[in-house]
Amino acid sequence: MHLARRTIPSLCFALGLAALACAGAAPGPATAQDAYPAKPIRFIVPFPPGGGTDIASRIIADRLVKNLGWTVVIENKPGAGGNIGADAIAKSAPDGYTIGMGQTSNLAINPTLYSKIPYSSPKDFAPVALVTATPMLVAVGQKAPYKNLAEYITAARAQPGAINFASAGSGTVGHLAGEILAQTAGVKIVHVPYKGASQALTDLIGGQVQSYFASATSVIEQVRAGKIRALAVTSAKRSPALPEVPTVAESGYPGFEAASWYGIVAPAGTPAPIIERLNAEIRKALQAQDVRDTLAREGGGAIGGSSAEFGSFLKSEVDKWSRAVKASGAKVE
Repeated sequence: MHLARRTIPSLCFALGLAALACAGAAPGPATAQDAYPAKPIRFIVPFPPGGGTDIASRIIADRLVKNLGWTVVIENKPGAGGNIGADAIAKSAPDGYTIGMGQTSNLAINPTLYSKIPYSSPKDFAPVALVTATPMLVAVGQKAPYKNLAEYITAARAQPGAINFASAGSGTVGHLAGEILAQTAGVKIVHVPYKGASQALTDLIGGQVQSYFASATSVIEQVRAGKIRALAVTSAKRSPALPEVPTVAESGYPGFEAASWYGIVAPAGTPAPIIERLNAEIRKALQAQDVRDTLAREGGGAIGGSSAEFGSFLKSEVDKWSRAVKASGAKVE
């Protein structure tokens, strides 16, 4: 596989392996942490290139290359709402040479949403670091007649089933947010799942779908460019990146909140010293001003924290979204 040097759209990031010991240093017993990494790290992204999960992954991978000279190979493994990639992470050798980007859908939502799932969350994963969180946008094409969320809901109520909404896949936060909003508003809108964000966005712009519950990260540039219109954000507060866009809560549905977060995980059983090394380096990457600025421009914010804090957060999110899925009645066979 060709390894491109620090090019974000590339599938790989490479500057060579870090030195394992300083020349002339006194010999001593090596530890897993000292010797790590001795070969390229495989970074699994459970969605196609171009979406929020992919963008967040490449931001972190690029910074690890820049800071450390590590070889980090991005591997996109989309499908089944992120389940295929998540399963690949879970079933990889727990040696520190496979990590991946988990997020709200495949780690917190899918275990309840899907009738059958090939992994157990959070049991099959070692949490490494929480990276960022971003709201969803309720977006429509520029030719759509709806100027705000109230007009969108009014049209859906007048014509049950006539309006559809895209998502980046069954089981994603966008899918579930759309289902919950429809249930909350008492309307019927038809879900159109895609295999990732890129084609969904293309079809929204082209008019093949009428609306799209999208991660802010994946569509914010198209909103700013005027190619699509954001009717509302699903976070509790307005996004600093799009301060003019109201929340769903202030648009008539108090208490509505659905954010998409991204966190790096490894297979369960990965040695603790390696997890802590990865956590330390990812936290350092998130402290870089250019990384923070990039995440902010994409509609999110750098989080960080310890691996233990991410583990506690993940457990609470599994509980939260399990209740939300059951309340919505959504199910994927």
